[in-house]
Amino acid sequence: MQTTLRGVGVSHGVAIGEVRHMGTAVLEPPAKQIPAEEAEREQGRARQAVEAVAADLIARGNLAGGEAQHVLEAQAMMAQDPELMADVDRRIAVGSTAERGVYDAFASYRALLAGAGEYLAGRVADLDDVRNRIVARLLGVPMPGVPDSDEPYVLIARDLAPADTALLDPTLVLGFVTEEGGPTSHSAILARALGVPAIVALPGAGELAEGTLIAVDGSTGEIFVEPSDEKRAELESSAAARKAALSASTGPGATSDGHKVPLLANVGGPADVPAAVAAGAEGVGLFRTEFLFLDDSKHAPSEEKQIAAYRAVLEAFPEGRVVVRVLDAGADKPLEFLTPADEPNPALGVRGLRSLLDHPDVLQTQLTALAKAAEGLPVYLEVMAPMVADRADAKAFADACRTAGLQAKFGAMVEIPSAALRARSVLQEVEFLSLGTNDLAQYTFAADRQVGAVSRLQDPWQPALLDLVAMSADAAKAEGKSCGVCGEAASDPLLACVLTGLGVTSLSMGAASIPYVRSTLAKYTLAQCERAAAAARAADSAEEARVAAQAVLSGE
Repeated sequence: MQTTLRGVGVSHGVAIGEVRHMGTAVLEPPAKQIPAEEAEREQGRARQAVEAVAADLIARGNLAGGEAQHVLEAQAMMAQDPELMADVDRRIAVGSTAERGVYDAFASYRALLAGAGEYLAGRVADLDDVRNRIVARLLGVPMPGVPDSDEPYVLIARDLAPADTALLDPTLVLGFVTEEGGPTSHSAILARALGVPAIVALPGAGELAEGTLIAVDGSTGEIFVEPSDEKRAELESSAAARKAALSASTGPGATSDGHKVPLLANVGGPADVPAAVAAGAEGVGLFRTEFLFLDDSKHAPSEEKQIAAYRAVLEAFPEGRVVVRVLDAGADKPLEFLTPADEPNPALGVRGLRSLLDHPDVLQTQLTALAKAAEGLPVYLEVMAPMVADRADAKAFADACRTAGLQAKFGAMVEIPSAALRARSVLQEVEFLSLGTNDLAQYTFAADRQVGAVSRLQDPWQPALLDLVAMSADAAKAEGKSCGVCGEAASDPLLACVLTGLGVTSLSMGAASIPYVRSTLAKYTLAQCERAAAAARAADSAEEARVAAQAVLSGE
């Protein structure tokens, strides 16, 4: 008998197949004492295992490329963290085996992360995966991972580590469902990059029996258990129609009555550019430069290295718009040369622009590198600052850009509610706004974007979040300036129509989402989008907002 479950859809498409569960194993080594004379040997074993796991993560990243590469390189750095290794050495020196020393040191660090504020708590799953890989290598047991299967299947897991998600084979893994995670977790972001339908934050997903036939709709977040023949036909027909619409949709983003909405790509570096170009991106709406800095947490990259990376992206979009976000460090992206080590709540502390203003040499080097990278190129360069709180922040950033001789538009990201509430004031200092809806939701609702238990509050359809978007867009319009969205909200085709109706002037998303958004926007007039936006804002919950907007656009 068909039953329906609902999680959070994070990657478009439909997958129909049998359930296969992620392999699991208990990787807690026994607690036993070793003689003092064996400590040095055990410390060597631990270091070798750490280096091997780090090398494996980097190799997986090189194989996967793009966004996945940056995520896995960050995990490799986590494995090699010098403070963690020092703790491992100390534990082995007082009698722990290598595997037990690693396990206990990671457990201690895990507790610190879990209590260190929302952003860092969201990295616990990544840390657990690194620990499991090291301990498994030391114990000589296989790593829990993606199941072996000759037939395509739908993968069910409590959560998916980036190292597993990055190398999923789309010809075998039709889609995946996780109990944990949120719409902006690493698994969700990588699923969209792979083009694999995915649903997260579905409590009880692990109770689905092995071999059960399910249908996964990554757009709606629905799972149909033992779907009827009629439901399967309906989903397959819908998927086919969507695929045909995607193939027929080309050119710049626009509503059916010709209102232009530039569709831009979010990229992390040159490796992401080919997919953006292939998807027909009209430029880059968010160039996340922090991944360049994460290669070495102890030192900032040289000006020459930065110039080369920036120029590779700028050259790919001649006559196009490229919006670069300066280094967004801190919270879940700590850098030893930049980030305070003793903050009680890093997500609410010195991060983003605040870190750069405390280290003006780092900011000036980056701005100078951007200026040199753009020399002689027919590209429309725009540079924006993360975590702008008020006009003073915006002015400090604009002044730094001018000091560096940057010939570009200067902008501010709206990620803190104060920036949305005082958007007209911020716009006295900068020329555009870009809404980072992921962090804006996190700070508006005090809901960590990585924690599945509060995914209801991370939903970008929340009417309060739409109010802040509308407030920012209205301010930009009043000042004759632009206001884009570069958060994950832009990747939802229906929500993209609502954002357009709220007055947003451009949408930026992962390359895989661009065709979906383009084809959906082309179905509706600007007036329909505006009516859908008004209906969504009048609702009292995210689900009601989604249903109300859909009803308007469907003509109900």
